[in-house]
Amino acid sequence: MSENNHDHKLLLHFGDQKVDARVRRTRDALGDALVGLMQEKPFDSITVQDVLDRAKVSRSTFYSHYSDKDDLLMSDAEEFFDAIANALSRHGDKSDRVAPVKEFFRHVSEVKPFIKALVSSGRVHANMELAQGHFARGIEKRLEELPRGRNIPVSDRPAIAFAHAGAMLSLMNWWIDRGMRETPEAMDELFHRMVWNGVAQVPVKSTS
Repeated sequence: MSENNHDHKLLLHFGDQKVDARVRRTRDALGDALVGLMQEKPFDSITVQDVLDRAKVSRSTFYSHYSDKDDLLMSDAEEFFDAIANALSRHGDKSDRVAPVKEFFRHVSEVKPFIKALVSSGRVHANMELAQGHFARGIEKRLEELPRGRNIPVSDRPAIAFAHAGAMLSLMNWWIDRGMRETPEAMDELFHRMVWNGVAQVPVKSTS
């Protein structure tokens, strides 16, 4: 498996296993192709034909799934964020965590070339808006499930969940800008300290 394919498989690590295997293979091939091409040249210069040639998928098959390359990119992102934002609930996680921060941050650290390509493409803002919506819904679901979360009035949970989702993404940007010096585990601990207990407690441990 190439590095580009490896990156894309990580994007779908938490993916929906109910999707037909043949459809999943086709989507994976197209997604792998686009991710690889984005790391080689500007997004705007990539054509649908470039994706088809690399994925070895027919034009009719492509258009049976996606309207264009932007739809392919955002559909991949939609699948990933939906899956990872709900991973704790789906896997029956027994902790008090409301979001899989360490898993998400670890993933981000493993796909740095793709993240750089996404920023260069000008599509990162749309991806982050999509991410905040999915993480907000995932956090709200966890607040409904956890005993500590049930103490929060139902009417307040959507706003609180959306705010925490935004805080998590801001924390990720701060972490990236610092060169990812702290471990994903330390960032997970910090985030959940912010969620449950405030911030004036144990400091984040750096790996440097």
